[in-house]
Amino acid sequence: MSDIENRLREAGIVLPAPVPPVANYVPWRISGSLLIISGQVCLGTDGKLAERHKGKLGGAVTMEAGVEAARFCAINVLAQAKAALGSLDRLRGCLRLGGFIAATPDFIPLPQVMNGASDLMVEALGEAGKHARSTIGVPVLPLDCAVEVEGMFEIA
Repeated sequence: MSDIENRLREAGIVLPAPVPPVANYVPWRISGSLLIISGQVCLGTDGKLAERHKGKLGGAVTMEAGVEAARFCAINVLAQAKAALGSLDRLRGCLRLGGFIAATPDFIPLPQVMNGASDLMVEALGEAGKHARSTIGVPVLPLDCAVEVEGMFEIA
């Protein structure tokens, strides 16, 4: 088991089976020393979307549930990375996360929601988990998810 997976396990997190694509795309691509992970929604480790993670921030989804949803997205990003690489020990660092937050037009604290994903990445990778990021509010996401996160990593 990789050092990263050990850190996750110590935090009570076991990576789920990666979610297969639901349309005409691939879940990940490797180009040189880059691993790019397609957007991952906030399915729980049981592979299901919790009711509290459906809808919009500023509407039916609370801030606490939004942060939790972003964290689940980051866990799913790492699950895809493991599927791509065989071992998370090949990760040298998280370069970028992109976050999409389903939100009402007047919901302002998008970055605080995205911190759920960013904090998980730093928890898993340590200093190598610090990354550049974008956070964007959108009107709707697949499956009525509250959050979707994509990632880019440097790999060995």
